[in-house]
Amino acid sequence: MPSIRDAKIAILATDGFEQSELMQPLEKLRAAGATVHVVSLKEGEIKGWDETDWGQSVPVDKVLDQVSVNDYDALVLPGGQINPDKLRTEESVVSFVRDFYNTKKTLAAICHAPWLLVEAGIVKGRDVTSFKSIKTDVVNAGGRWHDEEVVTDQALITSRNPNDIPAFIAKIIEEVKEGRHEKRQAA
Repeated sequence: MPSIRDAKIAILATDGFEQSELMQPLEKLRAAGATVHVVSLKEGEIKGWDETDWGQSVPVDKVLDQVSVNDYDALVLPGGQINPDKLRTEESVVSFVRDFYNTKKTLAAICHAPWLLVEAGIVKGRDVTSFKSIKTDVVNAGGRWHDEEVVTDQALITSRNPNDIPAFIAKIIEEVKEGRHEKRQAA
């Protein structure tokens, strides 16, 4: 069973990420001993959205074209309305998310981030949740939507909103420890 202390985790985001949905997993997963990289489309910093206005910036550790799905044990996708909407228009991001899912490793998306899962063709036939305003998008893409704080379908972890972050983080740690889910079907 892998240890969280040995895990390498990528948090994929861009400007407009929901502040708490990136910062809390970043801090808590690092505190648990994981190596966590903020991965984005550009070098420098990306700026968060803090509920109703721009929030803090966070340094980018790696640019997407510098990393491979094989570099990480888990991929975390924070939400916010702006961040996943921007990211789902980038084919390199959509391909990375799909390719990561197909490695059978832990993939976690919160709030509006399941938009990326929809774009990558991942939710069809899977149990998921999301922010309630994108429920119809998830259902139309074939997902089985549940109104629960965290829904897991073979290491595909989804949560609804910032209130669910503690359960979301705990489930990420649990799934990383379990390792690959070899029976998970590819997207």
